[in-house]
Amino acid sequence: MKIGLDLGGTNIVAGLVDGQTLIRKVKTACPAKGSQEDVIEAIASLIAQLMDSNVESIGIGVPSVVDTKKGIVYNVANIPSWVEVHLKDILEERFGIPVKVNNDSNCYTLGESRFGKGKGFGDMVCVTLGTGVGSGIIIGGNLYEGRNAGAGEVGCLSYLDKDYESYCSTPFFVSHNTSGAELSAKAEAGDSDAIRLWNEFGGHLGELAKAILFAYDPEAIVFGGGIAAGYPHFEAALRERILTFPFETVKDVKIFFSEDGDMALYGASSL
Repeated sequence: MKIGLDLGGTNIVAGLVDGQTLIRKVKTACPAKGSQEDVIEAIASLIAQLMDSNVESIGIGVPSVVDTKKGIVYNVANIPSWVEVHLKDILEERFGIPVKVNNDSNCYTLGESRFGKGKGFGDMVCVTLGTGVGSGIIIGGNLYEGRNAGAGEVGCLSYLDKDYESYCSTPFFVSHNTSGAELSAKAEAGDSDAIRLWNEFGGHLGELAKAILFAYDPEAIVFGGGIAAGYPHFEAALRERILTFPFETVKDVKIFFSEDGDMALYGASSL
């Protein structure tokens, strides 16, 4: 059995994975404004709840740049005290088993590749839609992480007057004084303005998908994250925009929307 953990600025979630099955999950609020040690203790407390003699390794996803060989975490998003944390060494000393650390989007991507919608595809890209846009890349069945676990951050690419993240995640909804959840409720009630905004969002996301096709030419693209749950409202617009990609290969690309919110834990456990 293995433990996978997903560190966020709001919550920390850990799961015990036995083969292909998540058998137990625990969660706690992240003391993001506290000290480095406060956050480490919160992580260690969750791990301790899941530990037994059958656990052989621990994998952790963090929203930051990571030296994956040394397990050093730098400048974690929304956790100011985590400027440089030697997380692998700290937890290996504490629990006595191997620890691997990677970027949270990479963990999500690994989870989808091995346990979710991406199974069976050798080349794929996963995109998470939430507070921002995260992404990860699978090439030849293996995670491509780059030098600092930051490869494939397509949300940061320039788009229109800003970048893709500004139009394909929370900032898009904030700019229209709404949220994904509120807009979904209004669209379900038949509100024409909400439907129009979702179509606009889907068009932007289609442009992001086209950028991914130009950059990586994958077999599949998987969208996940909180905003992706609203896909019934924007999927048609997204697919329509993707078809403006100028090469015939676009017809063979598979587009999926994640159906399991635990893929980051599965991916972290398999690091």
